[in-house]
Amino acid sequence: MPDERAAAIADLMRAGREMTRLSTVFRSTIADRLGLTVSDLECLDFLADAGSATAGQVAARTGLTTGAVTSMLRRLQQAGYVTAERDPADRRRVIVTLRPERAAELERPYERFAARAAQLAEGYSAGEVRLLARHFARMQAMYLAELDDLRDVPARPG
Repeated sequence: MPDERAAAIADLMRAGREMTRLSTVFRSTIADRLGLTVSDLECLDFLADAGSATAGQVAARTGLTTGAVTSMLRRLQQAGYVTAERDPADRRRVIVTLRPERAAELERPYERFAARAAQLAEGYSAGEVRLLARHFARMQAMYLAELDDLRDVPARPG
């Protein structure tokens, strides 16, 4: 039934938008509690996953200009969250690393949420979890493609 499929897709899209809104509010609240900006938190989250990254990679991942990333990294370094070292292979590049002793502090606000998410996942079969993982991977690819497209088109004035 095409109408049933269309309704299911509309429900999925609404649920995705609401999840995105709530995720934005959730991350903003956590950043505020840690005395960080959302961009700071996104940078630290990226570094927690990546281990280390260049300042250019941080800029690409956060969508910030290189100048804004330089200021953010200086602030995070002064606050003791990251180290920044010149790349020995290319002295023009800076390698940024999350300080491991600060990682637990950043994970703490997510502990209850992570436990709830694990409990939620327990209710799904392995096949359902794989389906969800594929869906999120495809959504990530879509977001990256859209971001590339948006960056290629100049913003409208005013």
